[in-house]
This record gives sequence, C-alpha cells and structure tokens, in this order.
Amino acid sequence: MKPVGRYAFLIVAVTLFALLAGAAFRSTTGALFEPLEHEFGWSRTGTSGAVTANLIFYGLTAPFAAAAMERFGVKRVIITGLTLVALGAGLTTVMTSLWQLWVLWGLFIGIGTGVMALVFGAIVAQRWFHTHRGLVMGIFSAANACGQLIFLPLIVQLAHHPGWRAASLATASVALLVIPLFLLFFRDRPQDMGRLPYGSPTDLEYDAAASTPAHSSASIHPQRAAWRIAIDVLAEAFKSRAFWILAFTFFVCGWSTNGLIQTHFIPAAHDHGMPATTAAGLLAVIGIFDVIGTVLSGWLTDRMNPAILLMIYYTLRGFSLVFLNTMLAPTIEPPLWVFIIFYGLDWVATVPPTVALCRTYFGPQKAGIVFGWVFASHMIGAGIASVSAGMIRDLTGTYLLAWLSAAVLCIAAAASLLSLRSAPRLVHDVGMKG
Repeated sequence: MKPVGRYAFLIVAVTLFALLAGAAFRSTTGALFEPLEHEFGWSRTGTSGAVTANLIFYGLTAPFAAAAMERFGVKRVIITGLTLVALGAGLTTVMTSLWQLWVLWGLFIGIGTGVMALVFGAIVAQRWFHTHRGLVMGIFSAANACGQLIFLPLIVQLAHHPGWRAASLATASVALLVIPLFLLFFRDRPQDMGRLPYGSPTDLEYDAAASTPAHSSASIHPQRAAWRIAIDVLAEAFKSRAFWILAFTFFVCGWSTNGLIQTHFIPAAHDHGMPATTAAGLLAVIGIFDVIGTVLSGWLTDRMNPAILLMIYYTLRGFSLVFLNTMLAPTIEPPLWVFIIFYGLDWVATVPPTVALCRTYFGPQKAGIVFGWVFASHMIGAGIASVSAGMIRDLTGTYLLAWLSAAVLCIAAAASLLSLRSAPRLVHDVGMKG
C-alpha cells in the first residue's frame, strides 16, 4: 500500500471543525452563570456545581470514548456525541430547576462533548499520520482550546440579547449541522481507502486493523466490550509511575485552565468592576494566542524532550497565577495584557508533549486510551477547581486563594516531572504487553 496523500488533510479539516464545534458547546457554561442566577435565583456554588458535573463527565467519558472508537469506529461515536449535545443544549431552554441544569449540562453535554475531546484528535493523529504527529496534535489542541474561548464573546452577546435561551438554541443548531459534514467526508482509517498513514515508508508492513506496524507488541482485542478495553488498559497503566505523573500533571492543567480561568475569569473580572463582555473578549484573545502557542508546542515536541517542555510550561504558569489578582481592575491595564498573552501561549501547550509521552511509555496502540485516562484526570481537576473556586468566592468574597492554590499546584506539577526528564524515549510499553 502507498501512503495517503491530500485526503489526510481533509480529515484534519473535518476533525478541526468538530473540535471547534465541541469547544463552542462547552463555552456556554461559564458564560451563562450570571443570566441563570439572575432568572432563577441560584447561587454561584449551585451553578458551579453543574459545571463541575459537566467537566467530570466530560473527562471520564474520554477513555471510554477512545475504546468505543476502537470498537465501533470514530464516525459512529462522534455522531452520537453530537446528538447528545443537541439534546442537552436544546432542553435547557425549558428547564425550571437546578437539578435539571445538572443533568443537562453535566450528563448530556458533558458526555456529548467528552467524545469530542482531545482524545478524539489524538486517535486521528495516530491513525492518519506517521510523521508530523506532534504538529498535527498541536493544531488539534489549539482548535479545541481556541474554540472554547473565541466563541465566548458571541455566547455572552447572545445571552445578553436576546437572552441565554438563544445561546443554548444556537449551540444545539451547530451540533446538528456538524453531523452531515461527518457523514459525508470522515473516514475512520486510511486503510479504509487502501492507504497507509501520511508519511509512512512504503516498505513498512502495517496491520490494517490496528494502523500500527504489524510486529508491534502492544495490541487491543477489538472483540471485547469498549468499557472492558478501557478498564483493562487503565489497570495495566496503574503499574507505571509514568502514568501517575502524567495523570497528576494533567489534573493540574485542567485545574488551572478549564476549571479556574475559563469558568471563573469572567465573574472574577466582573468582581473588580470589569464588564462581562470585556472579560469575555480577553478570554477570546487567550484563544487566539493559544493557536500560536500550541502549534509551536507541537513543533517543539517533534524536536525536544517532551518532559522538559512540560516542566517549563507548568513553572511559568504557576508564577503567572501568583500575580493575577493584582492585575484585575475595571479597565484593562498593561500588566493584564501580559498575563492574557502568556496564558494564551501556555493554555494547552501541555497537550502535544503529554500525548507524546503517552505514546512513548505505553506504545502506539494503547496511547489513545491511556491519554483518555490522563485526560479524565485533567477534567476531574477542572471540575474540582470549578466548584472549589466558587466556594472560595462565596466564603471570602474574592478569588485570591483560588489563584494562589492553583499556582502552588502548577509548581508541584513541574517538580513531579523531574523523574521523566532524563531519557523518556528509552521506556516503551511499560506494563502493557499482551
């Protein structure tokens, strides 16, 4: 077989659109806090709890979604996720109780967007590209985070006029529009077209079912149930110290991005007198710079030790959070611009090196599912940060302790990577045979 040509980049484009759309769906949560609290009289702790449920279901869905993609195909799983998002977003317009918000935001949208998380991008990059995986994963990561942030101004504008229900209906409509695009253009593997992944050596023998070299020692048994595959891979990954370090560092990544900044930056800035639309615009700027930072991180991951990159990212992120509270004001001062630009460059720059380390330590066949579990820890961290920051705000009237605790965790994450920095590429398929 010959390597796939330009069609690989059409797959990248369709995947990018789905990741952007999925990210847009998740933008509705942080942007709708105040409109929902104003109409229904709910507390910040209550609405933050619904976001926590969303983030946790979003994260826990990822490893099972990865296994389901191996078992049933990527296209079927993504279309199911889009349908759940459309239902969840549409039904919020008729809810009347807080528990319904928890079910719709947490269960429906959480699971629906969970199947379109970065694990989806990691599997596409693994299956369709033999070379440039780091760069492609960087592009996917940038699209995911950028979509979460650049759609915020639009969501906020819709929430203010004509109202938050219009924002929810717009989300449901986009979910439905993506489904035909996937049906028409997406393919699960290049082998479905009689081709090898992009950039593959023409004399390399590939297993068409696995999209990996036929002699690879890491294998997945597709006849097993998807949930069993995910659990078995987790049980084996537990034996590796690398897994625990990657899970902890990504837990901190989720805490300091999705759970804290994405969810609470707008209300925190509003506490300091900044209009919500202005704060949402700043998050959109983070999304723009995230594209640059994450694509650059993917390029660097193909050329540098990924563990060292992660140490740099977490250290710089921790120091930036220490000073955030002093930067917030009714207007945008120059120091805040420095924070916004830096945080944009660093937002999900952690993803390409983390994916690379999963592949290095656990093998190409199981890397997607292992990253799914690592990603689950990311969203558990985000969920805990979301509700804890809301509680800190309710108890103290400020987010200061939330910023400082996240800073401490980032420094701890950087320190934990010391044991992986020396020679990560010497370890392969740890505890994952058979």
